[in-house]
Amino acid sequence: MYDVSEAEEGQRSDKKSLRLVEGRSADLNELANTCVAFANADGDSVLVGVEDDATVPPPSQRIDPSLPDRVRKRMGELTRNLQLEVSIATSSNGGEVLVLTVPRGHGVASTSDGRYFIRVGDQCQPVVGDEVLRLATDRPQFPWESSTGLQVPRATAEPESVMRVLTRLRSSERVKLSVREKSDEELLVHYGLKSEAWLTNLGVLLVGTPRDRMRLGTAPIVQAIRYDERDVKIGKDVWDDHALSPIELVDSVWATVPDFREEYEVSEGMFRASVPAYEEIVIRELLVNALVHRPYTQRGDIFLNLYPDRLEVVNPGRLPLGVTPANILHTSRRRNDGLVRVFHDLGLMEREGSGFDTMYDRLLATGRATPRAFEGHDSVRVVVPRRIVHAGVLQLIGVADERHHLTQRERITLGLLAQGEAMTSHELANLLGLAELSDLRAWLGRLVELDLVRTVGRTKGTRYFVRPELLRRSGLDQRITLQRLEPHRLRALIVEDVQRYPLSSMREIQRRIGAEIADRSLSDALGLLVKQGVLSMDGGRRWARYTKAAP
Repeated sequence: MYDVSEAEEGQRSDKKSLRLVEGRSADLNELANTCVAFANADGDSVLVGVEDDATVPPPSQRIDPSLPDRVRKRMGELTRNLQLEVSIATSSNGGEVLVLTVPRGHGVASTSDGRYFIRVGDQCQPVVGDEVLRLATDRPQFPWESSTGLQVPRATAEPESVMRVLTRLRSSERVKLSVREKSDEELLVHYGLKSEAWLTNLGVLLVGTPRDRMRLGTAPIVQAIRYDERDVKIGKDVWDDHALSPIELVDSVWATVPDFREEYEVSEGMFRASVPAYEEIVIRELLVNALVHRPYTQRGDIFLNLYPDRLEVVNPGRLPLGVTPANILHTSRRRNDGLVRVFHDLGLMEREGSGFDTMYDRLLATGRATPRAFEGHDSVRVVVPRRIVHAGVLQLIGVADERHHLTQRERITLGLLAQGEAMTSHELANLLGLAELSDLRAWLGRLVELDLVRTVGRTKGTRYFVRPELLRRSGLDQRITLQRLEPHRLRALIVEDVQRYPLSSMREIQRRIGAEIADRSLSDALGLLVKQGVLSMDGGRRWARYTKAAP
């Protein structure tokens, strides 16, 4: 019995229609591309027999017993360097599916016509140009974590480290009861820390002695360096003695660096509130990402560069193939499976790919700008702002979340719109790193329905903005524009402002679209818009109020 409904499409599972392998519309080339992508990533399974709009096969579906052999033979003709097992499984609802089990390849797999693919998230992406060489060089034949090349005996592991790790795993709600009941040695094997009589590289990293950890050559070294306003180094903390495992480094770095406990006050109406310079959850996510996702086959220190206005985390190695600074918010690909599993089960990180979502959420909710990622030739740099862009965002998102229990994605989208102007669908999708406009619906969630966000325009021309009353209450209704605007751009800006804030005076409009705009220019633009029938005016002279004219 195979529970197909639990096999969600993602990094290690995919579902395909039976039409790919049966009937006149059969297209085994597409299936070959998918299997090559899995082999070049982490491997796992492809379920054939589930339609696009379904999660399980039809209860009456039966697979021809000869189909596995035919598919296996044809896939061998369409691919190179691909291992494959094909079998028939029965779903919990009685329907049958074809299961293609694709192990992680020992070498780089390709199609027979010389094309390469890799699985990233729930997509199979082509690998072209220089990325083919990178795929071959970045991907060792065997995972680094499971290697026992150092020949470190299990008996040399630090007893206290072993006990701490195993105790925490057994007390974690994320670990199944059947796993918690394993003996110490069985648990070490289960998490890949031990193989026969030897500690694996992962075991040395997490429970080995400092000496053996140093022998790895790539065990993480962390440097926290503080700079002043002139970028002059004024302080430094270093963790380079390999005394701590990556698990212990997270707590030590957070507790040691004094900048992480600094606070400053922001005004909230009549009161003042203390806001931490850095959110603990953001710092811990940055540290976990740096430790878990770095390539342990490459040397290099982790740098925490602390400036008066920002924190820069520099990690050796490039982003995993298929992950870019533009799609890092949505795309994830594991580089160290064993380390990820241990950190997740210990509660040190959330589900795969949620780290940047959490950082976006916390930074925007506290009125800061979003984190920015930059990829160099041999390193990745993530910049996190320290200073608040506008304190009113704290109040706006806090009140909205308290009343409506917003989801993480809704808070992120609301925070982006609260800090910026009205945005088109394309602009908002670009800020969120979305490839398709249709994906924007999931990030907007209930914001429009709850009247937190409003829209103007239709289809691709739709513009989104936070409800004006909410901006006014939070003091977020002031906007900065260029001093010199072309007349038609100034008029368009006025119309958009008046549409958002009906019955506004000229001074109110000027305050929001730019106090630097000359009175005469603004007055002339308003007069022309009234004359053209675009705006209507109530009152006269300095008491005039402007509203968008009815169509």
